[in-house]
Amino acid sequence: QVHLVESGGGLVQPGGSLRLSCAPSGRIFGIIPMGWYRQAPGKERELVASITSGGSTNYADSVKGRFTISRVSGKNMVYLQMNSLKPEDTAVYYCYCTVTYVYGSSDYWGQGTQVTVSS
Repeated sequence: QVHLVESGGGLVQPGGSLRLSCAPSGRIFGIIPMGWYRQAPGKERELVASITSGGSTNYADSVKGRFTISRVSGKNMVYLQMNSLKPEDTAVYYCYCTVTYVYGSSDYWGQGTQVTVSS
């Protein structure tokens, strides 16, 4: 079993910054794909950013140029640096990871952390 621990959410004014962090624990071997989704009230969960085991990154169009996902070198700990935050970034942010086993792959999710952008 894999557990993800997230931190870093909170309340910030428009234009401000926050950094989310996420680290998995459990039986994991090697570097694994990880990323962040978010879900705003009344909306579907959407991918915000992801990073592959090789370090390639992908972003939603709505956050390109403002958010940066990064990984601690050699570790399965990732950060989501969020700059120039907008009210529409308000959501619960969920970290995920994908672990590949002999029998297939499984996705694991964190408990979510609230990000509120408001004046």
